Amino acid sequence: QVQLVESGGGLVQAGGSLRLSCAASGRTIRYYAMGWFRPAPGKVREFVAAITWSGSTTNYADSAKGRSTISRDNAKNTVSLQMNSLKPEDTAVYYCGVQIGNYASSRENDYKYWGQGTQVTVSS
Repeated sequence: QVQLVESGGGLVQAGGSLRLSCAASGRTIRYYAMGWFRPAPGKVREFVAAITWSGSTTNYADSAKGRSTISRDNAKNTVSLQMNSLKPEDTAVYYCGVQIGNYASSRENDYKYWGQGTQVTVSS
């Protein structure tokens, strides 16, 4: 069973930046795509960004394109999300998930393991 722990959240002013990190343990995530999600109405989680196991392909929600970058370090079993130009509407708990596959899916049901989240709060 994969265990995930997110960190890096905090309080920032609109326009600021944060770098979220997700550390995995229990088993390697070397051969799995990883993603970042946040809660949204009508869904358990809303897609933000994803990355394939090699990092060769990334996928971003429209709201995240141009200001977010997802990356991973398979040797350290971690994945990160750099968020720039943050807006108040970005305020949420951000969750790291493991996809049982390798295609950087935007569908929450394609992800089977989740961390407890890290809080991001953006003030106006």
